[in-house]
Amino acid sequence: MRILFIVDELSKLELSGDTSYALMLETVTRGHELWTCQVGHLGLEGNDAVASARLTTAVLANTPAEAFSCGERETHSLSFFGAVFMRADPPLNVEYLQATWILDHGRGKTVLVNDPRGLREHNEHLSILSFPEFIPPTIVTRSESRLREFLGEQDGGIILKPVDGFGGLGIFLIRDGDPNTSSIIETSTQGGQVWTMAQRYLPDAKLGDKRIILVDGDPIGAVLRVPPEGEARDNLHVGGRADKTELTSRELEIIAAVKPVLREYGQILVGLDVIGDTLTEINITSPTGIRHISRLDGINAAAPVLACVEGKAKALGIAS
Repeated sequence: MRILFIVDELSKLELSGDTSYALMLETVTRGHELWTCQVGHLGLEGNDAVASARLTTAVLANTPAEAFSCGERETHSLSFFGAVFMRADPPLNVEYLQATWILDHGRGKTVLVNDPRGLREHNEHLSILSFPEFIPPTIVTRSESRLREFLGEQDGGIILKPVDGFGGLGIFLIRDGDPNTSSIIETSTQGGQVWTMAQRYLPDAKLGDKRIILVDGDPIGAVLRVPPEGEARDNLHVGGRADKTELTSRELEIIAAVKPVLREYGQILVGLDVIGDTLTEINITSPTGIRHISRLDGINAAAPVLACVEGKAKALGIAS
């Protein structure tokens, strides 16, 4: 089977923790053809979604130059591929939105990971609001005065996040009495011009944020991301530490609640973020964690992803 990965430039991938790289290695290991392209290489010819892609080899290595070798570009219909992984990093900007419109034309012709409808309609921050029983007190507003009121209503502090943020960018912690409160709120809302999500600060955040990887709604593993000293964010690329962890009964309850919605919208590879017993994000654009789970748990966490995709391709009548 031919499998296409829509990714950022291969030369820019951080291989040690990159989930796309892990999935590409597993693709090759399982005997499939690996093809790659970037978002800008997608297009439409009539009603047919196409990609200008390159046949790619991937091997285990330390640098992209050592890991990848690519052939010449060839333009193919998405139906040429048994599966298409949309793994370009967010934000979901106009280019990304337009790419999902193009990918819509591949639905039913190839396995889309993840389905573009869900990528559009399930904002990674806002989608948790559909599960109020599992989330911290949360508001979304442009109003600077409302954010100050919300800070006063919470006990200890709040976290501010850009609605279209990713990778920990633009996240602020404000505590009661912080002299920088006005400046932070002005920055987050760009002077009241953009929507900002505010959530009650969870003290358990000091202990880490758990990333749970789901495949077709079922958990395959998790990693605890522990923030460095003096840092409010636990993202691994800003110095967070990856620790081994297990799922709790509360987390299994959260998974059971979100699973039907994820399946309804065709979200095959998903990352849930949980602090303590509270759901904070549902990551669907390019969730990471596969390589960390594999190392910490001594398993091949990429295998269930490809096995799921193979099963869905078979169901579509696509030869393996």
